[in-house]
Amino acid sequence: MHTLKPALLSLAVASTSHAALAAEDIGNLFTQGKPILDARYRFENVDQNNNLRDANAQTLRTRVGFQSGKWYGLSGLLEVDNVSRLGDAAYNDSRNGQTNYAMVVDPDGTEVNQALLRYDQAFGSAVLGRQRINLDNQRFVGGSAWRQNEQTYDAALAQFKPLDGLTLTYSYLDNINTIFGPENGRFDNRTNPANIEGHSHLFNAQYLLMPELAVTAYSYLLGLDNIAVTATSPLGSLSSRTSGLRLNGALGAFSYALEYARQLDYADNPMDLDSDYYLAELGYAFKGIQFKGGYEVLGGDSGPGNRAFQTPLATKHIFQGWADQFLTTPADGIEDAYLGFSAPLAGGSLQAWYHDFDTERNSDSYGSEIDLSYGHPIPWVKGLVGLVKYASYDSDDQARTVDTDKYWVQVQYSY
Repeated sequence: MHTLKPALLSLAVASTSHAALAAEDIGNLFTQGKPILDARYRFENVDQNNNLRDANAQTLRTRVGFQSGKWYGLSGLLEVDNVSRLGDAAYNDSRNGQTNYAMVVDPDGTEVNQALLRYDQAFGSAVLGRQRINLDNQRFVGGSAWRQNEQTYDAALAQFKPLDGLTLTYSYLDNINTIFGPENGRFDNRTNPANIEGHSHLFNAQYLLMPELAVTAYSYLLGLDNIAVTATSPLGSLSSRTSGLRLNGALGAFSYALEYARQLDYADNPMDLDSDYYLAELGYAFKGIQFKGGYEVLGGDSGPGNRAFQTPLATKHIFQGWADQFLTTPADGIEDAYLGFSAPLAGGSLQAWYHDFDTERNSDSYGSEIDLSYGHPIPWVKGLVGLVKYASYDSDDQARTVDTDKYWVQVQYSY
């Protein structure tokens, strides 16, 4: 883990008087703490209409740790993850060299997932160390928790709440522990390092004016030194400054989100970036069923190399279809028109989604996708949940993408 200067922690401790410290038992850190135990088994099958063999991956992610109690606002968290392959390595995990198989990005390994100190007080909080960071809907900064190795950040993060409804967030990122970790090897490349090095700054201000309207302004300055947008692009080509505005809220049974962002190059990016992001989304709730439809655009660029609007730190799996065909935005950009619902069913939850994909620059078709999932608690064992999930991407016979079917069977236990 990269070392960060403990300035925030020092300020937190200094702000508490010696007399006050004597009034609370430091043993609360242990007696009011709780252990963390989580185990997630997953079978994933990937069938693509190309020369790659079908992938069949069985993996187990085991997470153990301890969340302390609080002592005058101070607390700590330690969490360690292990990802283990079960059975044959009949898939390409980006590290095992099985390049004749389709990709399932769940490499084996053990890593500290979170190790942090936290300080909470009436007007905000500060966190120092390796931590989970999920901002807004995770479209630009998230943890990619769907993958077995979660993305976490070696960072300092501060949140300040000076007024009711107003939250100001700043974070300095020293290192990003990606889903491709914990280690590099001879089969990785410049698009999938285990750790993204560099210096990044995240600014986010959200003001909840009323239930009908929340306004969020943000600027994410990403200095990403050792990663590239494609395997042949120069290092640093994902460094960017993304600034935008998001409006969202609910009006009775209706909900909505409107968003715009612009992305420019930043730090030592050798590419000249200038692209736009748009989102318009409308939802409706009826008898427990949540309907939602939207239109999302990530702009392309006609210049040399892939200079389209990129989201390198996003939780990408929850956007643009579960088949994960557009984890890197194509050079021509992408337009995603989607419609779907989630509904309670027989004690569980059913989801169904449809996506129609086009290029942003000339409105050619990329294809379409259907996604289905059903999750249900497993009876007689508290904390045990089962999930089945399916994604089918149809490329419409376009040469730029490939027909892909994926399905998952998952069982997860959380203590």
